[in-house]
Amino acid sequence: MTQQPPPAYPPSPPYPLPPGPGDGRKLTTRMRIVVAAAVATVLIIGGGVWYAKDGAEQRNDATTPAGADANGGKEASDGPGKESVPANTRSREAFRLPEPVVAADVKATGSWLTDTVYVKPGVASISGYDVADGTRRWTIPLPGQLCAASRHTSKDNRTAIAFEAVRPRTTKDTVPCTEVGAIDLDAGKLLWSTSVNGGTTDDPKVQFDEVTLSADTVAASGDKGGAAWDLADGRELWRPQGNAEDCVDVGYGGGEALVAVRRCGPYENLHWEIQNINSTTGAPLSTFRMPTGFSYPSVVSTRPLVVTSRLRSTPGEVADSWDFFSIDERTGRLKAIIPAPRDRYVVNCTFDEVEGCHGVVVGNGRIYLPTEEHPVGTEKFVRTNEIVSFDLARGKPTSDRADAGVRHEMFPLRMDGGNLIAYREPVFGEGSRQIVSIGGDAFTPVTLLENRVWGSEQEKECSFSHEADIRYTKGRMFMSSSMIGKPRKTSTGERTCLALAYTTR
Repeated sequence: MTQQPPPAYPPSPPYPLPPGPGDGRKLTTRMRIVVAAAVATVLIIGGGVWYAKDGAEQRNDATTPAGADANGGKEASDGPGKESVPANTRSREAFRLPEPVVAADVKATGSWLTDTVYVKPGVASISGYDVADGTRRWTIPLPGQLCAASRHTSKDNRTAIAFEAVRPRTTKDTVPCTEVGAIDLDAGKLLWSTSVNGGTTDDPKVQFDEVTLSADTVAASGDKGGAAWDLADGRELWRPQGNAEDCVDVGYGGGEALVAVRRCGPYENLHWEIQNINSTTGAPLSTFRMPTGFSYPSVVSTRPLVVTSRLRSTPGEVADSWDFFSIDERTGRLKAIIPAPRDRYVVNCTFDEVEGCHGVVVGNGRIYLPTEEHPVGTEKFVRTNEIVSFDLARGKPTSDRADAGVRHEMFPLRMDGGNLIAYREPVFGEGSRQIVSIGGDAFTPVTLLENRVWGSEQEKECSFSHEADIRYTKGRMFMSSSMIGKPRKTSTGERTCLALAYTTR
């Protein structure tokens, strides 16, 4: 995007950014615990964090200017974006997918988008729909319900799924998630499917909790084991191996690299490891040991490597902050710890899912976080939020600050080269729902798609928030639910919609 017109909405009045790391007694105490446990050389003094590196002390009490690296020089971004501003950003409804009628709630995890089809799971099936009008292009029947799906796709539009071997006989029955497969999103074909036994052919099939994709490797795991397969033909590549510390792979993060989250030791003395691994062989490339008290970490990004977790200092006591760990994937060395207190930032991560974080995006050597919704000035019911960023090299807040505007809030979706794609929605009642691109030194949102449908009659039957699965490309936005359930009432009426598509074309 070479030229960026002014934003299509007024910014909110100035509001001070939430304080950065290490600015209060409670947070300072937490940081001391975290850093001491991580055996890092960090000393918290006053409002800043002192890092000792190669014998030199560096104070972390200033912001990094937008576009500058940790050394103060001009930082190369992740390159130009592919999304351009449409001639007309005002959108219309392209189509909606009705919600299937079911007797009990079932998972409809994820969705995928190519240049020609929008792909969405249904009841024991996955279907591809024409991006322009929603015409069903193809359907892949499954023997049981989808139970996990990778958010990543290969360059030739293939991805990985996990599903049940059979459908439950009654609504009270549960069926284990034992099958893994690969699908071609363009052709609408299940390329292969397989399962693995626990150790011998007499052992029951391994149950999978998650599945992911990195390059040409599909990896899946659960509490009782896991495996990896070749994306093209389903050939088994490797299985995780135990070690002297009794470590097991509980899940994998995919994308640019493959990262294993490992649980090690007996229950009374558990610790967790983050292991960057060779996707083809499963061999470890580097290992980072999580500080004591941090468990069930989630992988936010595999390259650069960023994970997050919450401190559990005593049984049943969970810290009010998510901590993001920036790790050198080549050496396993900790680069920075970035606290995100829950009263200041919105961190949407599922407790026990390795790839369970949404609305947190990594790019340009930074992590982008939405702030909590807050009042504008003295107006109690006029609220807004911002998207801010932290430098991954040293954990310092940058000067990036994208304002959602009065009575709106905004959440990161993904990177588009060096630009951040975000979703903007009204806080209360009617307003504009938008997809924006944020980039450049000004870090100013530029509208790519917008519609004013909040509060309308058509929204009463098909309403989604930022917590929905949202996809955007080339002037088209798709929103969908992760569950298919019995007809149910919502605050706006009866929900009858599985997915909703908008277009500027």
